[in-house]
Amino acid sequence: MIPKMMKAVRVYAPGDYRLEEVPVPDIGPGEVLVRVLASGICASDVKTHHGARVWGSDEIEPYITVPVIPGHEFVGEVVRLGQGAAEKYGLSLGDRVVSEQIVPCWQCRFCKRGQYWMCQVHDIYGFKRERAEGSWAEYMRFPADAINHRVPDDLPAEQAALIEPMACAIHAVERGEIQLGDTVVIAGMGPIGLGMLQVARLKGPGLLIALDLKPKRLALARELGADLALNPLEEDVVRKVLELTGGYGCDVYIEATGAGPAVGQGLQMVRKLGTFVEFSVHAGPVAIDWSIIGDVKELNIHGAHLGPYSYPLAICYLREGIIRGDRLVSHRLPLECFEEGLEIAARGDDSVKVVLIP
Repeated sequence: MIPKMMKAVRVYAPGDYRLEEVPVPDIGPGEVLVRVLASGICASDVKTHHGARVWGSDEIEPYITVPVIPGHEFVGEVVRLGQGAAEKYGLSLGDRVVSEQIVPCWQCRFCKRGQYWMCQVHDIYGFKRERAEGSWAEYMRFPADAINHRVPDDLPAEQAALIEPMACAIHAVERGEIQLGDTVVIAGMGPIGLGMLQVARLKGPGLLIALDLKPKRLALARELGADLALNPLEEDVVRKVLELTGGYGCDVYIEATGAGPAVGQGLQMVRKLGTFVEFSVHAGPVAIDWSIIGDVKELNIHGAHLGPYSYPLAICYLREGIIRGDRLVSHRLPLECFEEGLEIAARGDDSVKVVLIP
């Protein structure tokens, strides 16, 4: 029996997050109602809570509408199917399912070209009240335009909540265009960076280097496949990488820290004609010497946004243990403890991924 009301976290302003009783969403044709089984806390959730960037500034427009239920890393159980949804998605009641973070409009130039992850409308779960309320709740609605994927029952729910961030990790590694024998540096060993590390290992790099400021995360990076795990606070990592590569620098640098200094560090570290992948959501604008990109090194600068076409592979990798989801989930908390979860995720001292269980 589906109740009429549910518990949900709602965002009203930076730092103003409230656990409330709200109506369980109604669904229409082509839509899906799920009972949320697990929902992750993302670094972007922490930045939103602190009021950084996503609330808008002089440089950018906000892409969050309030009040809104946050959360975009999740897995749910199908409890109701709108007309046509079962046939469209191949879903039945009781199935486990995830929905891609973006809900495309399917009408803009990007959607019509198959580049749906860059949809001009850009409705993303957890940020848009009208179409894409998020997963920090007991129930959640998938709109008719959503992209949904069935999840195997034998993948634990807290690991299934990693599907979205691991899809992002896969896409970022693909953007790096890693070649056999490359020296690859991944900066930032949060959950997505650790996912990138494991996926990059599959590309056959000659040397795979992890960078982070947290000793526990560096230790985990070594366990999950890094040849070297370096702390920029303890040694000159640019000099170290240059020494290891005969003075040339790494072939590929993937920035997954969200910290401004990591951008300049990467530009110094990557070789001429190398590839720099920028994945992070930064708290604000980052100043760099653009002459390095063109006049000095003629670099390939690639952005990486969301996880397009990567969800089936993320599901496969997590299920088969190619990506060690069991090593990434560090904390499991009830939904009522979301504030504690945000604090743990913000500190990052002893956490990797914090998962909320409604």
